[in-house]
Amino acid sequence: MAAIAFSTAPNPKPTPFSSAYPSSIAHPFAVCLQRRRWRRPFPALRSQPSASASVSTSHHDVVVVGAGIVGLSIARHLLLNTPLSVAVADAAVPCSGATGAGQGYVWMSHRTPGSDTWELAVRSKQLWEELADEMDGLGGGGARESLGWMKTGSLLVGRTSEELATLEEKTKVFCQAGVHAECLSASSLRLLEPALSVGNEGGAMLLPKDRQIDAFRAVSSIEKINSSYSPEGRYMALYNDPAMSLIRSEVTGRVEAVQTSKNILYGRKAIVVASGAWTRSLLHNFLGPNSTLDIPVKPRKGHLLVLEKFDKLKLSHGIMELGYVDHQDVKLNSVPLSSKSNEDEHDDLSISMTATLDTKGNLVLGSSREFKGFSREVDRSILKCIWDRAGEFFPALTNVHLDIEQNTDIRVGHRPYMPDGKPVIGFVPDLSNVLIATGHEGSGLALALGTAEMVTDMIIDNPGRVDFTPFSIENRFSVLLDFS
Repeated sequence: MAAIAFSTAPNPKPTPFSSAYPSSIAHPFAVCLQRRRWRRPFPALRSQPSASASVSTSHHDVVVVGAGIVGLSIARHLLLNTPLSVAVADAAVPCSGATGAGQGYVWMSHRTPGSDTWELAVRSKQLWEELADEMDGLGGGGARESLGWMKTGSLLVGRTSEELATLEEKTKVFCQAGVHAECLSASSLRLLEPALSVGNEGGAMLLPKDRQIDAFRAVSSIEKINSSYSPEGRYMALYNDPAMSLIRSEVTGRVEAVQTSKNILYGRKAIVVASGAWTRSLLHNFLGPNSTLDIPVKPRKGHLLVLEKFDKLKLSHGIMELGYVDHQDVKLNSVPLSSKSNEDEHDDLSISMTATLDTKGNLVLGSSREFKGFSREVDRSILKCIWDRAGEFFPALTNVHLDIEQNTDIRVGHRPYMPDGKPVIGFVPDLSNVLIATGHEGSGLALALGTAEMVTDMIIDNPGRVDFTPFSIENRFSVLLDFS
């Protein structure tokens, strides 16, 4: 089993933000198992810092809890677009959670024009394209080398006449929304992707402007951008340093700092919690037993199968079966926004075919979704289901013997699932300087830059390019907080 982690140099000793701070570590990527550590019990919101000689104190404008793609992107956007200083703290290292376990598509094909998340997805994709263009302008391999950026386009495929009719209707809706989309018959699709089989009645919707990205390279590039602000005292990254509690003023009640296992990080302007599937339990520990705020984000476990330097299948596009849309939205209309669900519950397994080739020629196959708490155990029966499902679309795979132990990378991660299908991005009521950014499910990479822009706009009180309202905590959950 392999989730993705980094080898890192030792953490530098924290210093106040106004002092010079060494550049954060550039991480060579390696494949190994890395477990998150959020599940230990934490103390709740406190009024006074713990007295400990081993705890260092530093002062910043914004403190971000969580160093996944969302948290690091928030730091980047703040550094590039404001004069604010930022500290990022994480219980592990970048790419050890959902970010490193994903497939890396920046696609629109599985989204719904006019939905609450549509404009955020459109804006975020635009920001990724702008970043890719900027990196292409710098040379040195450009966006392909720095981000794993590939202009593959995407194919949403179906194998029946009913599914083809659905794809035809979706194509019309996308075109009306201003997105370049084409509906392809089975014969046209065969010319475009000879290895793909959808029978004689099927077809596909092609979105030629969808893009592919490599999470590990993208995170490394964002880290390099962020760490370039370290010498002037505007950026600090603290990994393997879990957040323990929030510290608030005894006079105003305002949250002043985050206490981690090794540091007290003061945030003059804002504290941002962007800890993915761990956000719910972390908030419970932050806010204490008297809080009735419960954001029902929970881990949705997924497996991906990566076959390294796979030469038995050639693909020109990212490919996803139409059933992925339902697979992604399982129980969307039947699960209430409630705190009563058990995050360790087992739920029906859902598998749908996704297939991409990355810049190294690795075949990435997915994907599964299930609720099994924070289990990181590899289920070989699920991997077989993923392989068999891919074989239904790619007949050449049925003649290939799959040896899990040979030239494969198995990615297991936990998507931060929200029952209503929308991320949570906004201030915590009654804690005017604490923001939440979580619940992106399988779209953390795709929505990261738009989310970062939105959080920055909230912090500096800008109106924003995308409407904040659908993502707010207000009127969405139980929000009465009692710190007495």
